[in-house]
Amino acid sequence: MKVTIDQDGCIGCGLCADTCPSVFCMNDDGFAEVCNEADASNEDSVREAVDSCPVSVIHIEE
Repeated sequence: MKVTIDQDGCIGCGLCADTCPSVFCMNDDGFAEVCNEADASNEDSVREAVDSCPVSVIHIEE
């Protein structure tokens, strides 16, 4: 599973990093980025972060 974030649309709310800190983090500019690859151990949390993103900028390629 490959996870990407559309940086242009990110509003920096931090919900993804709170939901799945093993994959998402906040960069120095205050926006979310993918810090680690998603795998079977965090798949549910990644999907929850995708579903919870208020601006729908997190995408999963399977």
